[in-house]
Amino acid sequence: MPVTIRGHQGMVVIMRFLRRQGVFCHPCALALFRDMQADTLIAGWWGPLSVIITPFTLLANLSALSGIRRIPVPVAAGWRPPLDPGRPVFRRPAGILALIPLAVLGLLVAAVPVLLVIGLVTGPDESGTGGSGSTGVTLTPGSCARNDDPWPEQDLRSADCGSPDARYRVVDPASGSCASGDHVAYPEYSADGATSFCLRPLRG
Repeated sequence: MPVTIRGHQGMVVIMRFLRRQGVFCHPCALALFRDMQADTLIAGWWGPLSVIITPFTLLANLSALSGIRRIPVPVAAGWRPPLDPGRPVFRRPAGILALIPLAVLGLLVAAVPVLLVIGLVTGPDESGTGGSGSTGVTLTPGSCARNDDPWPEQDLRSADCGSPDARYRVVDPASGSCASGDHVAYPEYSADGATSFCLRPLRG
């Protein structure tokens, strides 16, 4: 049966793409598959692009293996004896050593969804200040706030209007501009992230 087995070698800067193609009996095709697969498991990872190419090469060979298994085993000796398939890939020293990069690759693949889930669970802000703005603080008209940074920098925090921490009253500018003496809050402190509220200093 026609069979194509591929291999890959990563050599840090350069790489080699290998291919064995021909018409093989079952034992010869299986021996070829095991040799190429074991060699690729050891020599295929040593390069930036080879780390990506090698898994696809190994998977392509698994597809070829399904075809090899459909080849009938010879019932009579031919004009020369078939190749010895040898041990399965993961019973060879090369296959056992290859479990190390495969385990590292598996951990990296598994880490991506885990980190995404952690990011969704913890949210963008863990300070407990709440709010839906990108800063974690949402100001609303009539509430009070303070600024923990010197102006013109803004690190606004919500504050109880009756507490000594309150420094500004949040005002929605009806005319589109703030009165003289007011500060303009960054839009990210609003619920929609686009509205700029006025911060009117509290007196007395």
